[in-house]
Amino acid sequence: MNSEPTAPRKFVNLCFTAICFLAIPILAFAAEPASDLAARLNAKEQGSTFVRARMETGDAEKQSLQLQIKSRVSSTSADIVYHVLFPKERKGEGILLHRSGGRFSGTLFTPPNTVRTIASAKFSAPLFGSDLSYEDIIDNPFAWDRQAIVGTEVINGTTCQILESKPGKGRSSSYSSVRTWVDPRRYVPLRIEKYDASGKLVRRINTTRILLDGGDSIPANLSVEGPRGTTTEIDGSRIKRGVTYEDIEFTVDGLKQLSVPPASLE
Repeated sequence: MNSEPTAPRKFVNLCFTAICFLAIPILAFAAEPASDLAARLNAKEQGSTFVRARMETGDAEKQSLQLQIKSRVSSTSADIVYHVLFPKERKGEGILLHRSGGRFSGTLFTPPNTVRTIASAKFSAPLFGSDLSYEDIIDNPFAWDRQAIVGTEVINGTTCQILESKPGKGRSSSYSSVRTWVDPRRYVPLRIEKYDASGKLVRRINTTRILLDGGDSIPANLSVEGPRGTTTEIDGSRIKRGVTYEDIEFTVDGLKQLSVPPASLE
């Protein structure tokens, strides 16, 4: 007796097999719990980093800034310092941001000796007039209590998990939720969207270039669409991780000093 499937049955079997293969990566993506995915992304935020970056804002003035950024981040806290390197008339302007648990503090410095504290209600203000806020820089939604996978979507040919993060009780945030499109192979956010209490999209951040650092992938270039209808482009031209900093570099006294980085970072 001939058990060879007929042509129509062969076609059905092939279609079924193809559908199964297409479903495999989606099922694999969904297999990782949201809390584990958030923990992986949170872990990648940690450590000490030095960055040189160019930031161009899309407002009427079309300003372009060269920035030096120093950061050290742990599972419970973060210290970040931004200094303007160029244009020369703004050289030395600085911002110091600190996070401890869910609480933020910050200081602005304008040479030669003007120091101002950032009030807690002002953390939604723009960073150097860009489409990023101070809160965007210092907070970390991947450390929030409420995490959920809410779908998958293809971004630039990569099937991403969509991770939705919401602040829990006792966590202060101007956002009601943050959605992150995560490349599950490299654990890199390809898109981040932030929503206010009414569910309105406030900011969209797209990763436009990824840097391979050893065996790890990190976002290097970002495009930020802000609430004013403008876009800020950020180009991380030099990124160095595992940097050793002195504690004073993350104080007001350190903010007043535009220190030259070690030769190893040049």
